[in-house]
Amino acid sequence: MHQPNPPESTSPALATESSAWPIILASASPRRRDLLRQVGLTCTVQIPDVDESVSEPLSPEALVQELAARKATTIGDRPHHRNALVIGCDTLVFLNGRPLGKPVDRAESRNYLRALSGQTHEVISGLCLYQAASARLEVAHSRTRVTMRAFGDDEIEDYLDTGESADKAGGYAIQGFGAFLIETIHGDYSNVVGLPLPLLYELLTRFGIRPLRRARDGIAGQQHQQQQ
Repeated sequence: MHQPNPPESTSPALATESSAWPIILASASPRRRDLLRQVGLTCTVQIPDVDESVSEPLSPEALVQELAARKATTIGDRPHHRNALVIGCDTLVFLNGRPLGKPVDRAESRNYLRALSGQTHEVISGLCLYQAASARLEVAHSRTRVTMRAFGDDEIEDYLDTGESADKAGGYAIQGFGAFLIETIHGDYSNVVGLPLPLLYELLTRFGIRPLRRARDGIAGQQHQQQQ
């Protein structure tokens, strides 16, 4: 896993209180951005360009944590982002230990959904928070068990026709039409959407940030802007 670079000499900019650090989401996912907005955490978005290949077999937990760390550090190590707190996240669906990523086409989406029908699978997200200025990195993972109801090919084709499957791990979106395919979930719902908010809260506190206060201030700022 990426090791943070040593911090540069302290300057007034690096001494900024953690409560004032800008937050950067290292992700192209609009769902993760929406979840942060939902809880009042304002952020800017940077899309990381990372190599997601691994040279040796990793456990599901180690894999998603490694990929989340690559995303966060790729953005955080840019000189103009050194004072920011960068959030990297990677979510994968695992069926009987086999990862189901984003389907490359409709045929693969169909195969994923046929395999998931009537089965219980795991959604595991790796989450990384990184600040280069302090060479601080926190990484952890969240796990949710999802049971799909049994559904037939006609339902699969109807779901594929929505277009929702294309860019989703496992080929479905729990926050969209995919909710019709699910029987039960055990664990964190936001983890299945793509950003485990309870785990994010925990990691933010490790950086000395009070998430509820930060969220309150962020919502107040948004309301003030809307009134102007």
